[in-house]
Amino acid sequence: VPARIAGVGEVMVACPRPTPVIFAAAIEARVDRMFRVGGAHAIAAMAYGTATIPRVDRIVGPGSAVVAEAKALVARDCAIDFHAGPSEILIVSDRAPAGWIAADLIAQAEHDTDARAIFITTKRTLACAVQREVTRRLPESGPARASWARHGAIIVAADRARAIAIADRISPEHLVCDDEVVAAQVRAGTVFVGPWSAQALGDYATGSNHVLPTAGAARGRGGLTAADFVRVSSVQRLTGRGARAIAQTAILLAEAEGLTAHAASIRERLQ
Repeated sequence: VPARIAGVGEVMVACPRPTPVIFAAAIEARVDRMFRVGGAHAIAAMAYGTATIPRVDRIVGPGSAVVAEAKALVARDCAIDFHAGPSEILIVSDRAPAGWIAADLIAQAEHDTDARAIFITTKRTLACAVQREVTRRLPESGPARASWARHGAIIVAADRARAIAIADRISPEHLVCDDEVVAAQVRAGTVFVGPWSAQALGDYATGSNHVLPTAGAARGRGGLTAADFVRVSSVQRLTGRGARAIAQTAILLAEAEGLTAHAASIRERLQ
């Protein structure tokens, strides 16, 4: 959708197992072509082109660790959105219901065994309640249990300021918090404010893009937008009078850098 909004002429999708519902989604999103291919070889095919898959100008979207690594490898030859790692949720709350917090943590943990689900609070009683709810609700098998064991965390901060500082240092993919005060002070890929703003709703229905920075990359950028498909170029036109007005300044700077040919190029126009 962001590509279409930006005016991209042709949108292609790679999907190794396109089910009827995926075909329907592709039609609704006005996809031009879909290729039944996935993994690192799909990234390579789109980056360099094959007999059946044309080379593209930009590759965007999430994928497995193999896909993420493949995107990083082709980035010098084909533009990508950014390097995205395992999914993350960070919840900062002192008053949301323990059951709701636990449900959100488990929902994120079920993505894969490397997903990170973290809860930060200043209320020890709430932290213990959430721990009990997570333990009670975790499925017996599957990625959620392994993810929580390896990467799950509940942190009791000394005060609200410390909780915010920890959250901002992590700069998560998804931030869920109680109020606008916390939201304004934590850098994150996308932010959910208030107990009703379930992160899972953002995955499917609130309209935010689901291609988001992970592993602290939210310190420097947000999620995918139409701007990622826009090329910005500067165009410069000078008259003779204009060139003469700034020539000496440019010559001084060129000579200060030791680039004498640059200075000579400018002087050529003054003679």
